[in-house]
Order: sequence, then C-alpha cells, then structure tokens
Amino acid sequence: MRGPRLRHRVEYALFRVLQGVLLLLPERVALALGGALGWVAGTVLRVRRKVVDDHLAMAYPGESRSWRARVARASYVHLGREGAVTFRLSALDPAAVVARTTIHGLEAFRSALATGTGVVLATGHMGNWEVGGAAFATRGMPTLAVTKGMANTFFDRALVEARGRLGVSVVDMAQAPPAAVRALRRGWVVGMLADQDAREHGVFVPFFGRPAATFRGPALFALRTGAPIFVGVALREPGWPPRYTLSVERLEVPRTGDLEEDVLALTRAYTARLEGEIRKAPEQYFWHHKRWKTRPPGEAAG
Repeated sequence: MRGPRLRHRVEYALFRVLQGVLLLLPERVALALGGALGWVAGTVLRVRRKVVDDHLAMAYPGESRSWRARVARASYVHLGREGAVTFRLSALDPAAVVARTTIHGLEAFRSALATGTGVVLATGHMGNWEVGGAAFATRGMPTLAVTKGMANTFFDRALVEARGRLGVSVVDMAQAPPAAVRALRRGWVVGMLADQDAREHGVFVPFFGRPAATFRGPALFALRTGAPIFVGVALREPGWPPRYTLSVERLEVPRTGDLEEDVLALTRAYTARLEGEIRKAPEQYFWHHKRWKTRPPGEAAG
C-alpha cells in the first residue's frame, strides 16, 4: 500500500504545480500550453496512441489513414486544452460559466424538470463534460453527477471539491442507486457518463457498428422512477473566448412494461444519439478509453 500511496502523492503534487501554473498564466496562454502538452502526449510520447488509432479505424473504416491520423492528433490537442479549461473552471464564478455556455433545448429540459420527477441526463466523454455539468448547476438546477472514482484518491477529492464549488454534487458509481433515486425524487438533474465499457455489468448495444458493453444505469433510473431521460453533450465552439454549445434532447422510446426489453431499448437509443453527436466533431471525443474491450460471449476481445 505504501508504494501506490506515495506515487499518488507525488502525482498529486505535480498536478497541483501544473494547476497553479495554469491558473497564473493568462487564459489564452494556459489553454495553448494545455493543447501543446496534449500534442506532445499523442504525437511525441504516443501515450495510448495505438488505442486511439485502433478505435478510429474501427469507428471510421471508410476514412483514409491520413484523415484518421489528423483526427487522432486533434483529439490529443483537444484533450490537453480542455484539461486546462477544467483546471481553471473552479476559478470562474457561476455567471462566467453561464455566459460561456448556450443550451439548445433548455426550455423543454426545464419543463421536464418542473414536473418534479427529476431528469436523467445521459452524456459521454465528448467536448467538455465538466463544463456541461456546470452549465446546468450554475443555472439553478440542482445537479448530481454519477462518477467512477479515480484510483488516485487525492485527484478524486480535488475534482469533487472543484465540482462542488460550481454547485455540482457527486456520488461514486458504487453508491449511485440510492443516491440517484433520492435526487430524482427531489426533482434534481442526475447526470451520467454513459459511454464507458461496462464489462459484465452492461448490455450490448451497437456503437459505431460494433456491439459495446454499455451501462444500464441511465435507463434503469429513468424506468424505475418515471423520470424523463435526455441526452446532451457540451461541444467546444471555435473562436475566443472559449464557448460551448450544449444540445439536450429528450428520448421518447415506447415502453413495453418488460424491464429488460425497455432497458435495452433506452440504452440503444441514447448510445445511438451519442454516436450522432460524436460524428459531428470526432476530434472532440475521448477515443483513448477501451470502449470495445468487453466482447459478447463467443466473440474474441477487440
């Protein structure tokens, strides 16, 4: 235990130094530095580059290798730059977050929230998901984010505190079922990143034409509480200062009364919607996660 804990302390110390530098620098310089670090990680150090290249080949088999290489490089730059945005996010006041975000579909979202059933918001590792959660909380909508705890507890605690300063409450996935149900019954937004490999806990639905093990949580919470389910992402817009457009849309999927069938239908629907958003700006997606790692029974791992 001593070895990992010492390593985590060292990693966290380096993180705080980097965060301090990014906060001291002018915003334009800090974000350029973040993008440059991302480029170095992907192009020079090639951190997880094979994973990114393989996933882009799976998702876009019809595109040229040079096109996929450009998207891969851009995804690293995007990740580094948006990491810098996230480091600086807690230093913004709520009014600044509101000013930098536009939400398409906000009226329908607020109307659904006003019914008192709460809203399940399924999103993905697309654009800047931290900005997306903050955009709702800073507009006065109580928001609970269901997250997967990080191995480094120092990082995890710092991220929870940063989210809390912008009004986003956090619950770990392991404790999510009772907490999420309570939040929905209070009329809250419950946000979930719905595009990670769920291993044996998920259901297989198509994602870029390949079966992907996908978490059942968003569908289950919606079905068990009667809360509507929306899909939304926060895409970074070109230009300066940094601005984000959030598109939220309600999923209307007929329900049969068979829980497993309805879970599968809802999960398939929000995964397809996320895929559609990714296709609009593939360079803003987190291709670094092994999304297709778990395979259906009888199929070799990809």
